[in-house]
Amino acid sequence: MLGTVAVAFVAGLVSGAAARPLVFARAVPAGEAPRERCPGCHAALFSPGRRGRLWLGRCGACRRAFPPAPGGAELLSGAAFAAIAATGVTGFTAAAHYWLAACGVALVLIDIAVKRLPDVLTLPASAGTLLLLAGAWFTGEPGSLARALAAAAALGAGYLVLAFAGMGMGDVKLAPAAGALLGWHSWSAVITGTFAGFLLGAVAALTLVVTGRAHRKQHIAFGPFLLAGALAVSLLLT
Repeated sequence: MLGTVAVAFVAGLVSGAAARPLVFARAVPAGEAPRERCPGCHAALFSPGRRGRLWLGRCGACRRAFPPAPGGAELLSGAAFAAIAATGVTGFTAAAHYWLAACGVALVLIDIAVKRLPDVLTLPASAGTLLLLAGAWFTGEPGSLARALAAAAALGAGYLVLAFAGMGMGDVKLAPAAGALLGWHSWSAVITGTFAGFLLGAVAALTLVVTGRAHRKQHIAFGPFLLAGALAVSLLLT
């Protein structure tokens, strides 16, 4: 088991490193084109010979630091992968968790930075999770694909209603992935995982208000809590 967790951690480090350029490019306000140049000197960071600057989190020309911080994406992804491996889950069910975690790390870092969840990540996160759960159903792994599909639709519809009250559309597009993963287990898992996400978000918001780092009506990034609640509850049930 320890060896499996160690391998998963290393795989997570690689996944986090692969997500770093995507986080850098997409951590921009809605409506802006993906970022390709250093925010300071405008050096083209994606040009041949300059990609290494992205891994260091600092421009090689002007030395300006830019997000994500060195090691942040890698360690977060490594910890998530290790936690999944520690549960002993295998097969396509495990792959669905790893996929959502891999997409989720990039989404969390972007959401924290600019309060948005780009379609380029939310849509593949949901589609990939459903496809992998379909593979789990086809190979006879315990769970219900029909319930996963129904839960994905139900949670997506529920978040769409909440969008009228201020919920971001990125959260609406990510909700089907969380619903599918939870629905694979049971309807009670859907309820518990959804409640856990809102509870985590409420605790974080209250903490920010109490410590003076946010005011009561300030919007906070909800994507991290949506994902954390779904993955935590799903892994507890595997």
